[in-house]
Amino acid sequence: MLKNLETLPDVVKKRVLGYVEEMLSIQGDKIISVALYGSAVGKDFSKKASDINIAIIFSELGFSDLKKSQKLISNGLKKRIPAPLFLTKPYIESSTDVFPIEFLEMKENHITIYGDDILSEIEVSKENLRLECESQIKGKLIRIRQAYLSMVGKKRGIENLLKESLTSLIPVFKGLLRLKGITLPSGKEEILRETAETFGYDSDVFVKIFQDRQNDKRIAGMDVEIFFEMYLNQLQGLAGSINEI
Repeated sequence: MLKNLETLPDVVKKRVLGYVEEMLSIQGDKIISVALYGSAVGKDFSKKASDINIAIIFSELGFSDLKKSQKLISNGLKKRIPAPLFLTKPYIESSTDVFPIEFLEMKENHITIYGDDILSEIEVSKENLRLECESQIKGKLIRIRQAYLSMVGKKRGIENLLKESLTSLIPVFKGLLRLKGITLPSGKEEILRETAETFGYDSDVFVKIFQDRQNDKRIAGMDVEIFFEMYLNQLQGLAGSINEI
């Protein structure tokens, strides 16, 4: 019944096999597709840090379908399986203009393990993609300035802010590279380097923050506030560059 499991890391396969089979048993014929997406199907998967993200596509979806899945989803949280995305095909088709980055990420980085490969059928316009990239980066700038002010110099908090902020922007950087017609590198660190090079910025700032998150290198031993200033300047430059695409 399930397919393509051999392409998954062993730890992912072990966690999702029983989970998805039970979900299919609970929901029956209403489920038309199940896909894993995100880091669980890429080379950046970390047994320690990565969640296992699942999209479940229904022929129809109501409150009762949510209700009867709650216990299984609660058990899955203990295995780093967040609550799945419950979607329908009409919802996807009518929402790519609102969430172009998110749906492109799913389209280009997923493995269908049950049913039809619906995510591969997604189409996104470049203008919608550009608008969301601009909105995400400019919105992120506002939020990280506000967060920095509320931390009152707490260095550990600033370090966590850098790591969480950069991680959330990687899909946006991928969107920017797509807009430039650049073939995406396969790894997150390579995406950070390519984005910086494409838009004329220093890749070390992004890369060292990313390596800190992956290996807790404490941003190469440098003063975190100096790094925050450099990171802020990079994002401000990118926000301006989007208008020129």
